[in-house]
Amino acid sequence: MEGIAIRVTDVHKRYRLGVFGGTTLAEDIKAWWAKVNGRPDPRVPIGKEHVAQRSGEFFLALRGLSFDVHQGEIVGVIGRNGAGKSTLLKLMSRITSPTSGTIRIKGRTSSLLEVGTGFNPELTGRENIFLNGAILGMRKHEIEAKLEEIIAFSGIEHHIDSPVKRYSSGMRVRLGFAVAAHLEPEVLIIDEVLAVGDAEFQRKCLGKMKDVASSGRTILFVSHNMTSVRSLCNRVIWLQDGKVAMDGPSEEVVTAYLRTYASLNDTVEWTAEAAPERARAFAECFSGT
Repeated sequence: MEGIAIRVTDVHKRYRLGVFGGTTLAEDIKAWWAKVNGRPDPRVPIGKEHVAQRSGEFFLALRGLSFDVHQGEIVGVIGRNGAGKSTLLKLMSRITSPTSGTIRIKGRTSSLLEVGTGFNPELTGRENIFLNGAILGMRKHEIEAKLEEIIAFSGIEHHIDSPVKRYSSGMRVRLGFAVAAHLEPEVLIIDEVLAVGDAEFQRKCLGKMKDVASSGRTILFVSHNMTSVRSLCNRVIWLQDGKVAMDGPSEEVVTAYLRTYASLNDTVEWTAEAAPERARAFAECFSGT
């Protein structure tokens, strides 16, 4: 792990689809015997065999994911909904465990995932700052040294002593990011929650993340905003169907990713003779004929 902040090795994460509890021993034996004999899994419903991430009654959120992140890198993670981005961050944040494989992180980790994650709604904003710092292993005097800076950055000074349950989603994100970025973690993990904040706060966040990275700390940044990814990250990992589709310089990966959308053609064109009646009527209405 010399010089490596994050090492992900052959990580799989499997979820059961719509079922509480385990399968029977007989079902497991049938599935194993079918696999040995090269036959389809008998638990897969008809018509579902082609879904890459589906195996029987299981959904494979991550399938053999492996990559390294060096100390001081700002790495973007992109991909469509369901690609496995949030699952990956939850595994790194130890909210859940991988089905198989290993994730090793060197240093103290701070995560900003879903809005309000890690906050006790009954405690005030100030009390939650101390709570989060304690979870990170910081001493009280270390948190107090950063307290005023955190409150000022969040921009919610007038509400800092109100219970978090009364905060709007934007206020929670402001406080959550301020806490995560200022308590000096070695690894900072950020999901798409910044989209909740306004444009001014997003600019402040991007500037703060650049400052954090310049001090030698590591950032893993998940976003659907390609402009933010391009400006902030030098390297991007593109996830598709739970696997790494591409890993490289941000401009190359983002361009390749956006090209997949450009290749989708949702436009339907007809000749004047072949157009349906409604389409011809619509065209005539706007042409003035």
